Amino acid sequence: MKKRIFGCICIFSFTFGFAQNKPAEVGIVVDNDLFTSAVHDRYYTSGMELFYRFLAENDNPKINKLIKDFRIGQYIYNPQTVRAADYYVNDRPFAGYLFFESGVNIFYQNESVLKLTGQLGILGPSSQAQGVQKFIHKTFSYPKVEGWQYQIKDAYGIQAEAFYSHKIKDEEFKDFADLSLQADAKLGTIWTEVSAGLMARIGFRKLLPIYDSNLHYASLASGKSKDKEVREFYLYISPNINYQVYDATIQGGISDAESPVTFKIIPWRFNFESGIKYRKNNWNLSYAFVFRGKELYNNVITSYYYGSIGVSHLL
Repeated sequence: MKKRIFGCICIFSFTFGFAQNKPAEVGIVVDNDLFTSAVHDRYYTSGMELFYRFLAENDNPKINKLIKDFRIGQYIYNPQTVRAADYYVNDRPFAGYLFFESGVNIFYQNESVLKLTGQLGILGPSSQAQGVQKFIHKTFSYPKVEGWQYQIKDAYGIQAEAFYSHKIKDEEFKDFADLSLQADAKLGTIWTEVSAGLMARIGFRKLLPIYDSNLHYASLASGKSKDKEVREFYLYISPNINYQVYDATIQGGISDAESPVTFKIIPWRFNFESGIKYRKNNWNLSYAFVFRGKELYNNVITSYYYGSIGVSHLL
């Protein structure tokens, strides 16, 4: 596993070095249920992503900008409590996922957005999620974690994702509010699902066009526009309907017959995200409240929520 982690770091470092002469952005996203509640510590309980993106060459007049990105990350999942040494307390499997991701983000002149992403990862003990969570809990004097012996077994992750957003034109309120239709599809050995919903921005100051906004990470610019003072501050709201086909963090890997705790997933669910995004020149900051509907069948599990904090810097 150390070789896999080292390999991810090498790939990330290579791409960073390869693109460092272009306008670029580096940042971190941290998810945790403690960002919304000091009591709840369950289900999708913690996640971290490190990313690097750069402005790619573009000669298509219909495209405003083309941004390529790379990221490494880890997600950690728990049942209703970390004190789950008893098998029957596990209303959701312990699971961890470690991955490397590469993608391209296409921002059109009409303010539509298309994102295409590929991902390689490892689910299970080799993700090192157990060690990371135990280290965090020990460092901050949180309750001891018990129950990882029931976690989902190792499985390789191969994922593809396509995301599309289309802005609905409204000239009357365009400076301080806008609305977009969004759709997202994931296909792979860890998750297969589709989602559709809305994205609304409400500005505390005049909104930037979506192809220049940090809403979908389009802050990068080149030439003279790179040196201008830029500020953003807005609220966003994004409800969506999600249809789950497969979730290996709940059901186990495709060929997994050994994971001691697995469940059937609920196909249809409602998800919601709302947050604040801020930018001043080369700094982007964000906070989001994320709600996820009940995801599997049993009599104990409920819907859940967590917070997400993002910080990035334009190089």
